[in-house]
Amino acid sequence: MRSIRLPYGKEFIEKEVDDKVFVLESAAHTYKAAKSQEDLVKDALENPIDSERLRDLAKGKKRITLITSDHTRPVPSAITLPILLEEIRKGNPDADITILIATGFHRPTTKEEMISKFGKEIVENEKIVNHISSKDEDMVDLGTLPSGGKLLINKIAVDCDLLISEGFIEPHFFAGFSGGRKSILPGVASQKTVFANHCSKFIASDYSRTGILKENPIHKDMEYAANKAGLAFILNVVIDADKKIINAFAGDKVTAHATGCEFVRKLSTVEGVNADIAITTNGGYPLDQNVYQSVKSMTAAEAAAADDGVIIEISRCNDGHGGQSFYETFRDAKSPKEVEDRVLQIPMEETIADQWEIQILARILVRHKVIFVTDPSNKELIENMHMEYAENLDQALARAKEIKGEDSRIAFVPDGVSVIVNKKK
Repeated sequence: MRSIRLPYGKEFIEKEVDDKVFVLESAAHTYKAAKSQEDLVKDALENPIDSERLRDLAKGKKRITLITSDHTRPVPSAITLPILLEEIRKGNPDADITILIATGFHRPTTKEEMISKFGKEIVENEKIVNHISSKDEDMVDLGTLPSGGKLLINKIAVDCDLLISEGFIEPHFFAGFSGGRKSILPGVASQKTVFANHCSKFIASDYSRTGILKENPIHKDMEYAANKAGLAFILNVVIDADKKIINAFAGDKVTAHATGCEFVRKLSTVEGVNADIAITTNGGYPLDQNVYQSVKSMTAAEAAAADDGVIIEISRCNDGHGGQSFYETFRDAKSPKEVEDRVLQIPMEETIADQWEIQILARILVRHKVIFVTDPSNKELIENMHMEYAENLDQALARAKEIKGEDSRIAFVPDGVSVIVNKKK
């Protein structure tokens, strides 16, 4: 027997399992860094990849924009931001710095969430602006993406003398990996640009999958956007299950990011097992705040499961569904197949809000029974979205075995957003 810890909100669910159960886990969770979190970040900034040091880039630059992640991303900004700001000011003490929160298509980050994420001192003493993707008056037209969509980027990112970003690298369910260029698109892009990049044709591509960058049409648009916006320097960290920094990469937006992605790939890749029952989580808070975000980990379970396997998703979802149109599309449809068929017919220029998450969840629900372990307050919305609610893991497992049999092949993916599962052929 062994004990598995499953992140759930800010807590953990402990589960004893026998040796017959498969556990698909990223080696990042057991990786031991040789230095402290602060020293890892400082070392990365002192030894940037294919770039001058940030302090040298900052010299003579009047207006500097520093893009950071929003409240839905576990970037440990309370550690990274003070070090970044110190590095900039060592090169240019008088720089006018704006911290631009890359909300992408999410809601703005509240002041309370900023204090929790960045620390009170930064919130009270730095200039911080939320990107709002729906405000076209805040955007600058930078031309056309390789996909054909319009490239509209927040003017605070464009109208500056130096543009830098921080973020973290993890496997991403359709962009291949997070980090790097994602700070620009979708981070500080117009919703029109996000819609073009996240169109149904691209989401349906076999290359738009976890861990894939080559030939990925979504990644190609994102790199182009970062280049056109003039992203000059990045700091990307890698974190473990406790959201602690285990490595850091700084420098050129392409090569520093690629180096970080390879580090993550080596730690995160696991082999699928064609499980009858695949159980996963969205990594706990802040990533499991809603159903919308939880679709990410379902893709890991999808890759771990047999074609008709049952998926059990464990996610706190304290913010409920996470997107009104996302929720209503499933609630108002007779079946997930109806949703999938409809979305696949939508052309790029008519992409709607949350369509990408809708498309991926529909793809999963068409092929798998999903049992969702979450707060009882979410029972009705889970059922309205064509999933089955369970109040705890034991109840969900009993139901899954009722469907697939007592001798079911079971796989746990304790943190579905941290792994690249190679689908077993």
